[in-house]
Amino acid sequence: MRDNGVTWDGRVTTDWDVALAKRAQRMTSSVIRETLKLMATPGMISLGGANPAPELFPIREFQEASQYVLEHAGAKALQYGVTEGYPPLKQFLLSKVHKYGVPAKEENMLIVNGSQQALDLIGKIFINPGDTVLTDRPTYLGAIQAWTAYEARFVTVPLDEDGTRVDLIEDILKREPVKFIYCLPNFHNPAGVTLSLERRQKLVDLAVRYGVFIIEDDPYGELRFVGEDITPIVVLHKENTIYLSTFSKTLAPGIRLGWIVAPAKIVAKFVQAKQGADLHTSTFVQMIAHDICQRGFLRQHVKRIRETYSERCTVMLSAMDKYFPSGLQWTRPQGGLFLWVTLPEGTDSVALLKVAVEEKVAFIPGTAFYSDGESGRNAFRLTFATAGPEMIEEGIRRLGKAIERQLART
Repeated sequence: MRDNGVTWDGRVTTDWDVALAKRAQRMTSSVIRETLKLMATPGMISLGGANPAPELFPIREFQEASQYVLEHAGAKALQYGVTEGYPPLKQFLLSKVHKYGVPAKEENMLIVNGSQQALDLIGKIFINPGDTVLTDRPTYLGAIQAWTAYEARFVTVPLDEDGTRVDLIEDILKREPVKFIYCLPNFHNPAGVTLSLERRQKLVDLAVRYGVFIIEDDPYGELRFVGEDITPIVVLHKENTIYLSTFSKTLAPGIRLGWIVAPAKIVAKFVQAKQGADLHTSTFVQMIAHDICQRGFLRQHVKRIRETYSERCTVMLSAMDKYFPSGLQWTRPQGGLFLWVTLPEGTDSVALLKVAVEEKVAFIPGTAFYSDGESGRNAFRLTFATAGPEMIEEGIRRLGKAIERQLART
């Protein structure tokens, strides 16, 4: 038994709350990860998580590549590797950014454990306590989590159907010592909107004028199913943009493979930070991904993903038109995985989730995507990626019923 932190035999025990670093006390659990636990409920339809469609995972290709790598280079694949990443995979990825017009070399790229690690490394090498980061409102939950631990201060600008309200940024840059601007220009998470080319150019002009750099987070760029591709920000602003992307939405999230493209001196700092975190990204996984990619499989696979998500997005939008009550608004994505729903003022999406769970359907409340954890109560995120068309239709029907119940209460 214990008494005031001392065991019965006189040994002093640790007060873990006191022992925690201040940064650990600032950490919070991912609302998305917690909401996904609801999937354990029998009959629950999840329209909230960011999970890609599992039936699209290229399992056979992974099996074949794993066998090939182990048979032909097993000792190398299972050995320690270089922090910077497996060179043949880097060459493949560099060829992709070269097509955009970015003259990146090997020293400009780092392979990381998913782009979430990239966000953490950005916080580690750039953010001092109290530094100001400019983001969208709402923005990606993972960025908020990563940089809150480093005691970032967030200033935000709203979104509309053309993405970030860039016209509001200059006033912020005039009065705030912004360290960097973080944006998701393609098929925004959570809003689903895309930053127009005109606004991208204006954002770059402002960044140059006020001496700030840009973090371009692009996990969904290859998943466009409406319209034409838009020039990446890194092409418009090569020297002062850090570009992030990932295989999570094209191959599989479980392999945890992402990459950073940045000026060589910054990549060198990322390498040092990564060495202290995990030494290097799995050589085995990188070699498997490279084997799959160099077979020429990826292009057709991504085309299939686009077609699937396009169909499911259309089904969701049609079902929302059919089942949602009047007074709601929602975005209409050109690609990606998500759309954003705005409820009438005074409606609480956190309270709505409880009602929705009773109807056996789940979503992510809007508060998860705001740095203060309170704004966005009258909004929520939906994903059309995970469930099939029939399940989406039924899930939206259930959600429409839950919304009507909640609106009647308020």
